[in-house]
Amino acid sequence: MKYLAYTLLGLLMVSCQSEKINQTFSSPDGKVKVRVFETDSNQLAYTMNFNSQPVILESTLGLELREHGFIGKGLKLLSIDSTGKNELWYPLWGEDGVVHDRHRSYTLHLQHTDGLLLNIQFRLFDDGIGFRYEFPNQPGTEELIVDNEYSQFRLTGDHTAWWIPADYDSYEYLYQTTRVSEIDSSLVDGSLLAATTIMEKHAVNTPFTMKTEKGLHISIHEAALTNYPDMTLRIEEDKRTLTSSLVPSTLNGWKARVTTPFRTPWRTIQVGQTAGDLLESKLILNLNEPNKLSQTDWIKPGKYIGIWWEMHLQTSSWDYASGKHGATTAKAKKYIDFAAKHGFDGVLVEGWNTGWERWIGFPDREGVFDFVTPYPDYNLREVANYAQQKGVSLIMHHETSAVPRTYEQQLDTAYSLMKELGIHAVKTGYVGPIIPEGEYHHGQWMVNHYRKVLAKAAQSEVMIIAHEPIKATGIRRTYPNMVAREGLRGSEFNSPWGGGNPPEHLTIVPFTRMLGGPIDYTPGLFKLNLNEYKEGASVPTTLAYQLAEYVVVYSPVQMASDLIEHYEGHPAFQFIKDVPTDWDASKVVAAEIGEYVVIARLGKNSYDWYLGGITDENARKLNIPLSFLQNGVHYEAQIYRDADNADFETNPSAYTIETQKVQKGDTLLLKMARGGGVAIRFKAL
Repeated sequence: MKYLAYTLLGLLMVSCQSEKINQTFSSPDGKVKVRVFETDSNQLAYTMNFNSQPVILESTLGLELREHGFIGKGLKLLSIDSTGKNELWYPLWGEDGVVHDRHRSYTLHLQHTDGLLLNIQFRLFDDGIGFRYEFPNQPGTEELIVDNEYSQFRLTGDHTAWWIPADYDSYEYLYQTTRVSEIDSSLVDGSLLAATTIMEKHAVNTPFTMKTEKGLHISIHEAALTNYPDMTLRIEEDKRTLTSSLVPSTLNGWKARVTTPFRTPWRTIQVGQTAGDLLESKLILNLNEPNKLSQTDWIKPGKYIGIWWEMHLQTSSWDYASGKHGATTAKAKKYIDFAAKHGFDGVLVEGWNTGWERWIGFPDREGVFDFVTPYPDYNLREVANYAQQKGVSLIMHHETSAVPRTYEQQLDTAYSLMKELGIHAVKTGYVGPIIPEGEYHHGQWMVNHYRKVLAKAAQSEVMIIAHEPIKATGIRRTYPNMVAREGLRGSEFNSPWGGGNPPEHLTIVPFTRMLGGPIDYTPGLFKLNLNEYKEGASVPTTLAYQLAEYVVVYSPVQMASDLIEHYEGHPAFQFIKDVPTDWDASKVVAAEIGEYVVIARLGKNSYDWYLGGITDENARKLNIPLSFLQNGVHYEAQIYRDADNADFETNPSAYTIETQKVQKGDTLLLKMARGGGVAIRFKAL
């Protein structure tokens, strides 16, 4: 990883006396200010302003430790450190080729009345803040049990909010749009989820995004989630105060068990004048540690196809005993041939290994899956060799059925086999309730499991595409083999069994789930009428919307998810073949959360820009200035748009391909049908 350092603020050590804590901190340009102080009741608290506007009112800080009680009162300030950073760093892959990390950091060194040492670190950027709790190494306190965390975020009003419930096991919900005061988990439908645990009616998961009456956009999340449970947010009775609520281990009776020295994840607050400001922010990434991997030449973005959608259409099956087994040697070779012909990098094969007959719905799934033994109609070595000969990478699939202990026992053998066969990517899955009972997908134990898998994969030069994962918090910077996660209601819900994702879904996702990191959403469905599979079933978008997803939903690994026969001879397929998965620059051109979003991205080491725009159930016309194009370069705009008579309900497949010459300074009128979209390649001439 290359670094270009510009300045480094000097280290400031401030000695403090016994007077009450009262400190004000500023971001580099002074846009963000944080005041940390003691309340009249000796409670540690903070406030936050953005451009002189209050963002967070008086909000308390602290944790409940089993051996020390509440650590938020009775704190003496020993000293304050102040440092700064202004540097550029270069991600291995990402939405932008260069990331600017510019911040000021302030660490309060504190001591509790019982002698426990505690640091609270604030890091201020011009578009938000992060703060975290730190417990240094200290005699007699080698282990801490965290029973609760009480980080508060008191809002300035009853903001409009986009949210999903604080489910301990799943993020796979449609986003709700309500006022903060109206948040209620009974509004959501989790009936299709394989695992769900909602314990608090008025609580949400993060990223939690809001818009104030004055138009300010705010999102609360976390960064660098390590050895700690998922932070959810509980809405207190005043309907203005959000309090951190950690996913527990009911098996062990705590939220977290740690050894000192220890740092919690960062609690983050991002702020922007527009929705696009949130998406373009690099705050989450910058709060993570730099790349830890010494060799990275095996980490490569790309597009893939796979034996997958047919299982969701129920024309084939993951299990062999059904008589409809999809993962056969012959079919895998067919997909590899298609990938090689059309320039796709990888082929995913699901259902290749034994165990699928008892993978879900059984209370004891320990030892069900074997991650090295294929079914009799699938010759793994033959398929892997065939893929190599064709210049295509095979993507392994490891479904764990939410039994992490079985998977951990087989990690060495499973990844050794992959390395032997030259396979550098695996899609992992964790469908169902976690075994052992009492642990949850989003608790500390599973957070540590996901990290263990990631580190083990790196040792074997394997990229991870995680499904049913812990949420993304920027760890991709530290472990760039964490190429994508699902962690949302993905495109499989557009299947006949899923009921469909309404058009507004992906107009919300960029400003909520995508703030955490890349998504394996599996776009690119061309056959939108699914009547032959289930009466009345359809994919609730237009075809142009499906194309736009490749730009709107960022991932360094993008799937063309439909059956390959639906792509053959289809002119619109050219856009999927052309669009990159790695970028030098990304710009949110226009957006209103839950209504529409238009994003432009510059291909890696290229002059070609790509634009994706989608709308909700309302048709739209948007005038888009092409200000993002390079000066002095002429482009051919290859436009894939909804036909004039297109409609996601009545005529979803109708589209038009047009070309026109454009340059920087021009304006394009984007016409999007109901549930429609537009995808454009700006080819440099």
